[in-house]
Amino acid sequence: MTDVATPRVSETAAVLIEAEAITTEAKSWSRQTWERLLHHKLAVVAAFILVFLTISFWVVPALSPYSFDQVGAGVPRQAPSAKHWFGTDQIGRDLMTRVFTGGQFSIRIAALVAITTTVIGAVIGAISGFFGGWIDATLSWVTNMVLVIPALVILLVLALRFGSGPWAIAFIIAALSWPRISRIVRGLFLSYKEQDFVHAARAAGARPGRIMFRHILPNTFGPIMVETTLNVGAAIIIESTLSFLSLGVQPPVPTLGNLMNEAKGAIDSRAYELLFPGGIVTMISLCVNFLGDGLRDALDPTSRRTR
Repeated sequence: MTDVATPRVSETAAVLIEAEAITTEAKSWSRQTWERLLHHKLAVVAAFILVFLTISFWVVPALSPYSFDQVGAGVPRQAPSAKHWFGTDQIGRDLMTRVFTGGQFSIRIAALVAITTTVIGAVIGAISGFFGGWIDATLSWVTNMVLVIPALVILLVLALRFGSGPWAIAFIIAALSWPRISRIVRGLFLSYKEQDFVHAARAAGARPGRIMFRHILPNTFGPIMVETTLNVGAAIIIESTLSFLSLGVQPPVPTLGNLMNEAKGAIDSRAYELLFPGGIVTMISLCVNFLGDGLRDALDPTSRRTR
């Protein structure tokens, strides 16, 4: 009896394992990516915090009884209280309204930087990696030149020269932040352009532009998405640094950076003025990095493990 039953049990187990493997393979790439991301606990928590903060940047000022530039909304330099949760600044403006309004501008700048950087870097990297030869050599030289220059010094000079409006600052940061994505995309194009599906597209008469942007570029979506996410956090830090040095976005437009700049002289007596905007910048940066790590693991098509 035992000898007869054992093969049947083994056969049943083998069938179940094979069925599970088929089910896993049948799942779409997007569903597998989503499941891997959900198993990355830090990334999920980070995404929730980022969404909550972003919504709060618009909801809190809309619900606040004070405007961000309302002088005399409270007693000047009042500590946090039930009426003013973050306290007030030196001329009586409500700090909570100003911090969350500043978050709006910081997020807008960061999003514009991320989008512009991604577009410039992806296009340059795709052209460089696909065509090779003197085009690749020229674009790689330009990319390396941008990488080796002292970025902060150039940012300071450009900010002084082209102004300190939020959109000007965004484009200045983007102009020096695209090389990383460019190098990533170039490397991927160098690899993918030798694959069979590209040779098949060439044999079918597809034009270079169609091969680049229809066949190869979608395969680079994962790494590009990860890098774009990380660029959001980097842009917020760079903007805050420029504003803290009085070279970024200037008042009356509030950003998290210039709010920290306004409060830097009060760190000994009124540390809360610096801690609230500084804490939000730190939280956004950490969450973006955790989310980027989760996306990197989830979008890796060679990875089958989950956390």
